[in-house]
Amino acid sequence: MTQITPNSSFSLTLRLHLPNQPGMLAKATAAIGAAGGNIGDIELIEQERAYTVRDLVVDATSEEHAHAIAERVSAIPELKLLQVDDRTFQIHQGGKIQIVSKIPLRTRSDLAMAYTPGVGRICMAIAREPERVYELTIKRNTVAVLTDGSAVLGLGDIGPAGALPVMEGKALLFKEFANIDAFPVCLSTQNVDEIVETAVRMSTVFGGINLEDISAPRCFEVERLLQERLDIPVFHDDQHGTAIVVLAALENALQLVDKSLTSVRIVINGAGAAGIAIHQLLTAAGARAIVMCDSHGIVSVGRADLNAEKRAVAVERTGALADAMQGADVFLGVSKGGVVSRAMVQSMAGEPVVFAMANPVPEILPEEAEGVVAVMATGRSDYPNQINNVLAFPGIFRGALDCRARRVNLAMKMAAARAIAALVSPDEIAPESIIPSVFDRRVVVAVSAAVQQAARATGVAR
Repeated sequence: MTQITPNSSFSLTLRLHLPNQPGMLAKATAAIGAAGGNIGDIELIEQERAYTVRDLVVDATSEEHAHAIAERVSAIPELKLLQVDDRTFQIHQGGKIQIVSKIPLRTRSDLAMAYTPGVGRICMAIAREPERVYELTIKRNTVAVLTDGSAVLGLGDIGPAGALPVMEGKALLFKEFANIDAFPVCLSTQNVDEIVETAVRMSTVFGGINLEDISAPRCFEVERLLQERLDIPVFHDDQHGTAIVVLAALENALQLVDKSLTSVRIVINGAGAAGIAIHQLLTAAGARAIVMCDSHGIVSVGRADLNAEKRAVAVERTGALADAMQGADVFLGVSKGGVVSRAMVQSMAGEPVVFAMANPVPEILPEEAEGVVAVMATGRSDYPNQINNVLAFPGIFRGALDCRARRVNLAMKMAAARAIAALVSPDEIAPESIIPSVFDRRVVVAVSAAVQQAARATGVAR
């Protein structure tokens, strides 16, 4: 397999003590380069007549690679490696979010209004008119990021505490991109009824619930039951956020190769939450020929190991992933790294579109498919065309909260996808530009507006 490019998820800061002589820094940078590290910032921390102290930021490919880079530098006799810091661990120290007061408390008068006795008047106002909870509390702008820790990233079932850094990160993205106050809720249960009952009991506080990293098929049942019992939007981002961004990117990619969604043959590898949701949304958008694969090959009607969700998308064909890909126009991977070869891509129809979205290692690296694919996308930030849910969920919840939507329905999801796709104009669409950047601040505005319009048109807005 082609070597993985060093990236910031395995980033180090090396603090070096160097003799203040020409060529000393060059020895350090040469050692880092020879070890396969990628140097970023170099900062002068201290300089004396005899020595300098510098911080070097270095990207690696893994923890083992980072350790090897540090060892190579520390072996240079003229230098001293004073300190090695893992930059990713550093930014997580003490967590990534905090609660900040919106009002000052400087006087007794401030306290009397914000808390007792004045707050009692607010309590009674809400008790008399329950809908005023949206006006007089945090509810109208607050989302619960709820998980049971059973399907965290590509790490699997690592439990609620292990999931907490991801949920904090999600809350951070809500705030940064959509100014929504989100809070991580990591539940110490994987029982469907207990998850649902807990969410229902705490829903008074929240204007919406973002389900996250709950394994299939449990996630389908949790979402369905919560949507039945609650009158606030419940949205499983691993399913619908992924599907929305895939639809947006695919519509633009198909423009490039002059093919239509209704005519292309599509293979989806990975029949979990994301894969099933992608199948459902693409079908609703007009796709007619989709073959779903899982770790056992094509999801075929003859298999006895299928759950209800897989049975709903099963096809008459049988075979392995390689068989499914022969002659296909589009490959969408939400599975695991390295399962697709260059030969498998070469077996596809002319000008194939490949979205290899497994993280951190895609189903096939872009370097391995170079010269074969017409359009390539991944889930990673260090390659063009990043298929990332952050393009969807902040704007969807911004729109749903602002119009007080009771739920996020199919029309709202479709509107979000079309809004994302439209931000790349026809003359801007290119093989490495089929989707907006996650840092494009127009995305939340456009998605929010489209979601609100669809919510009102379908009668779910209040």
